[in-house]
Formats: sequence, structure tokens, C-alpha cells
Amino acid sequence: MDPLVARMRPFGTTIFTEMSALAVRTGAVNLGQGFPDTDGPASMLDVAAEALHSGHNQYPSGPGIPALRAAIAAHQRAYWQLEYDPDTEIVVTAGATEAIAAAILGLCEPGDEVVCFEPYYDSYAASIALAGAVRRPVTLRPGPDGRYTFDPGQLRGAFGPRTRLVLLNSPHNPTGKVFTPAELAAVAGLCVEHDVYAVTDEVYEHLVFAGEHRPLAGFPGMRERTIQISSAGKTFSCTGWKVGWACGPAVLVSTVFRVKQFLTFVNAGPLQPAVAHALALPASYFSGFRDDLRAKRDLLVAGLTEAGFVVYPPEGTYFVTADITPLGGTDGVTFCRELPERCGVVAVPTQVFYDDVEAGRRLVRFAFCKRPEVLTEAVSRLGKLAA
Repeated sequence: MDPLVARMRPFGTTIFTEMSALAVRTGAVNLGQGFPDTDGPASMLDVAAEALHSGHNQYPSGPGIPALRAAIAAHQRAYWQLEYDPDTEIVVTAGATEAIAAAILGLCEPGDEVVCFEPYYDSYAASIALAGAVRRPVTLRPGPDGRYTFDPGQLRGAFGPRTRLVLLNSPHNPTGKVFTPAELAAVAGLCVEHDVYAVTDEVYEHLVFAGEHRPLAGFPGMRERTIQISSAGKTFSCTGWKVGWACGPAVLVSTVFRVKQFLTFVNAGPLQPAVAHALALPASYFSGFRDDLRAKRDLLVAGLTEAGFVVYPPEGTYFVTADITPLGGTDGVTFCRELPERCGVVAVPTQVFYDDVEAGRRLVRFAFCKRPEVLTEAVSRLGKLAA
């Protein structure tokens, strides 16, 4: 008999663990799991090293050290024109993943409904299940122009009397979609109309190649009902540090904190000063990082196209999705499990991130947050598929 609670039984080993193990076993180039293969800014690493040697190794302040909360507030003001009180409206978490889980656990009663866009990052479904809540997915589909979009009627239909919150990720993993102002306004309007909360995952906020990032909290009626979440991992290439944060009105941030303190209590004491330093780096760091990723995106998109995929160029993040149909693929999981033997590259099947599995069955995701020489080697190997 399986001792695991029923609501978590659908969640086995993550696809990322499976595919990364496959890459190790076969010696394939791993473009599956989304982590960079270079470290972040040298000055940030120096501040972390100094903190390790100067008495920052015990429990930090529960909501996060004051310097980091102040840096987050300054960053939000400078880039997104959003004002948050660092003392009452910001809490530091163990990555964005904990912030999302704590927000959902703190806001949702069993049976409450969460509107989300699919494909969704796998932790969303698990967090909703842990809360005993119910997913109400709205499907993103690639259009003729290669851009992912959604049916406004399906979005409206996902809202009902049990809707508690909307979970929005923009820029969006895995599609690379950046929600337009009009699309965000539609989401905001429904949140206000139905008097529901919003939890926004904005970890790729600085990785936008087309369009612009607009926080949902900046739309009319949304600041007072939105928990805005981000982290240092993606922007500063330090995914293993797990330093994230949640911003919002004090009553909502308090909800996150009250749950978070019984999950990890506190985290990353000696790394928090380093993240505070990184957030204050000049704007040239953020634009340079984006431009570097754009060049890598273009390299991989060109290689995938040449290999025979139908490619959907991402507007943001560091992922690109592609349709396997022209290569004879009919199932993404099977395709990805066979890909290392076929050409020595690992990808991730996106169908595992859908409730509507058929919508994503022929789509796979590649990560391009790798060194140029790694991407060049991957592109060379993928070229075997065209033959």
C-alpha cells in the first residue's frame, strides 16, 4: 500500500530529474534542465565569500535581512515603478518555488480553485494539490505567427464562484511567452470582477527579447490583491542559492511569511548580502545579460530550424519550444527519451506540464542558458536529425 497521501500520488520523480540522469548516463548535451553553466557576477560572488568569513552564518532575520529587503524595494521602484515597504511588504524565501507554495498554502482552502495557464511549471500543480485546491487551466497554444496565445472565452470560463486566485507566470516557462499589456489587462479585469487574488511568478523579469515585461500588480485594482514573486537564481545565474522574495500588501505578505516560517524558517544567511549587492548593479548588467541570452537564443533557434523542427521563438526566458511533427515525432516523452541515442542531446517534453496533454504532446523544450560552445556542439549534434 502506498503510504503517500492521495493528493500527491500523481507526482512522481520530476521530468527534470529523469532527463538530467539520462544526460549523465548517455553523455548527451543537457539542454533539458534550465540552469546556467556559468556563475553569476564576480562582485556578487566576492560579497558572498566575504559574508561567509565575517559572521553571517547563523539564522538571518525571519523576513530576510534588512539590506536585502531594502534592495528589493529599490529594484521594484527603479524597474517597475512599484512601491513596497521593505519592513512590511517584502519577505525573502527559499527561492521563488517556496514563495509560490507558501502563497498558495496560505491563501487556499480545500476545494478552492486556482486559475493558471498551461503548460505550467511542475511545482504549481504540486503546490495546488498540497493545499487541497483545484486547478482550472487555460491553455496556451502557438498561433500561425509562432506566438503563444489563449482563448479569452476559455479564460473567462475558468473563473467561477470557487475561484480563489490566479497564478500567472510571465515571462512564461516553458513557452517563452511574454504576456502583452492587453492580455494582462484582461486577467486583471477578471481578478477585480471576481474579487480574487493573483500570485505572479516573474523570475524571468529581466529576460525579455520581444515586447516588455509589465508586472500585473501595476494594473488598476491589482496592487492590493497581488503577491509578486521573483528570485536571484535566473537573473544572476545562481539557481543553487535559492534566494527568492514575495512583494505585496502587508496582509498578503504576512500570509506568505506565516507559512514560510514553518517550511524553511529562514534560508541562505550568507548569500542574502550578495543578492542585495547584485540587485544594485548598474542597468548595464541587466541589459548585457539579456543581450547575451538573446544571442544564445538565436543560435539555438537557427540550429533547431535547420534540424527540421517547427520552432516557436521565445519572447523571453531561456527556453525555446519546438514541434517534433516534421521529424516524425508523435509523442514528446518518447521522442525525448530516444533523442540522446539519436543525436546526443537531451530536451524536456512539455506535455507533462499540461492537463490537456494532447495540446502539448508534440512539443519539446530546450534550454539555451549554456555557454556558446556547448550550444554550438548541441546544434551540430541536432543536425544529424535532418539527415
